[in-house]
Amino acid sequence: MLHIVGRRADGYHELQTLFQFVDHGDSLQLRSRDDGRILLDGDLDGVSSEDNLIVRAARLLQAHTGTSQGASIALTKRLPMGGGLGGGSSDAATTLVGLNALWSLNLSEDHLAELGLRLGADVPVFVRGRAAWAEGIGERLTPVELDTPWFVVVHPGISVSTPAVFRAPELTRDTPPITMARAIEGGASSWRNDCEPTVRQLYPDVAQALDWLNARAPSMLTGTGACVFARLASRAQALHLQAELEQEHPAWHVFCARGLNRSPLLDDLHI
Repeated sequence: MLHIVGRRADGYHELQTLFQFVDHGDSLQLRSRDDGRILLDGDLDGVSSEDNLIVRAARLLQAHTGTSQGASIALTKRLPMGGGLGGGSSDAATTLVGLNALWSLNLSEDHLAELGLRLGADVPVFVRGRAAWAEGIGERLTPVELDTPWFVVVHPGISVSTPAVFRAPELTRDTPPITMARAIEGGASSWRNDCEPTVRQLYPDVAQALDWLNARAPSMLTGTGACVFARLASRAQALHLQAELEQEHPAWHVFCARGLNRSPLLDDLHI
């Protein structure tokens, strides 16, 4: 769910949302270097090295701690760019958490989350690695335990401009705040994304994907899109829907994944 409950004087929007992880994402391999250089293998089309959140996260950690160590980082990109899935934010968080361990810096989770917030509002939740109720601009986090359905995720092959969505005059900005308990007790049947009507209006391809999914399973927009997702009770149902999607819409990027309340990163690093 994503509710927009107000707009601050600085232009940022006040949100209430639920974050959950999935068992499908990008991979990073980190190796320490003695020369202090940060080298990234796997640059993204249209994103310079200096603008890449992975490189920015590594350099932020270097500058903050004064370490002389560097890193070679290899990225395997699986999540579609600009899909609203938090791929860039999770890569930045993984870099902070991974290099903190690799470089033996011993910064606390709170410390790393504070650094992550400098890179983006969604980075702290990936640093902490636990499903969460979020408020503010998404940085005030309370861990939660949610059900863990299977998801079929669709990227309809277009790019959605988050600034354009939040600038749109028709965007709902005054949803009454609710409590975390009420949000969770209401369950998925009561959840909604306040950005969805605006994105539907601005991006017909997203509306088409949502309509197709909603005809088969409860479905929503993730973030400001462009990805949309359907909730399924079992892996078999998810795989069946994925196969149907790939046959009818071969141009769409489709994958299925299990919902998780704990990030795989924590297990990879034995945290």
